Amino acid sequence: MKVLMGIGNTMRGDDGVGPYVARTFREEGWISIDGGTTPENFTSVLRREQPEVVVLVDAAAMGLAPGALRLVSLDRIEDVSIGTHGPSLTAFIGYISSFASCVVFIGIQPGKIRDSSSLSIPVRRGAETLKTVLKEQGIEGIAPLY
Repeated sequence: MKVLMGIGNTMRGDDGVGPYVARTFREEGWISIDGGTTPENFTSVLRREQPEVVVLVDAAAMGLAPGALRLVSLDRIEDVSIGTHGPSLTAFIGYISSFASCVVFIGIQPGKIRDSSSLSIPVRRGAETLKTVLKEQGIEGIAPLY
């Protein structure tokens, strides 16, 4: 079983892309969790399910076009994190790694982080692309951030 957890603030425009993906991604063999700005509140689900893979999805400042998505190595997360949530993602990943076989981080480049509850068109397209790629190719279909 696999878990997709969206992280981000839905009241800050494109920063809400992670929760959007989690709320709209449905695929057999996957559990989707909207972790919002407090993903640590959902560790009990991860501990109980012992997933083979946890895919974290969040807006990430990667210097790419809005909506672009990349697999970000765990040692680069703090470099690209927008940081609108509680504890650092590195600390969170370190904790959940004790009961998940594999944890990966997929960043989606935001366009605008602003007071808004809607995603920009390019970021919504990126979110839809991510869902399609995960269903058809898995995480192997996501290009890494270099």
